[in-house]
Amino acid sequence: MKIAITSTGKTLDSQVDPRFGRAAYFVIVDTETMDFGVIENESAAAAGGAGISSGKVVIDSGAQAVLTGNCGPNAERTLTAGGIKLYTAVTGTVAEAVELFKNGKLTEASGPNVEPHFGMDT
Repeated sequence: MKIAITSTGKTLDSQVDPRFGRAAYFVIVDTETMDFGVIENESAAAAGGAGISSGKVVIDSGAQAVLTGNCGPNAERTLTAGGIKLYTAVTGTVAEAVELFKNGKLTEASGPNVEPHFGMDT
């Protein structure tokens, strides 16, 4: 299964970025092989619409789930429309987050957990 993890860096040892739409990177991991690729989030500095455009990037990557710290309503609606499962309140490194996911230790989000425009000033 391919999953997308918001990340502050380009490696499995990077920290999970607490923001979805304005995350620095998306690390796309194959949970079976741990092979991964990195997508730089071009929407991170956008004036608006970051959640929607970031959601489209994740959908286009072929990921089936997203692991992140926080996700606002526009991004959550985009991901849900794309059939992507969302897991929020994820912390630690990308590798740790993947292990938690693989071991069934994360709970699927039932909706957004922050307001629109979260993380614009960080």
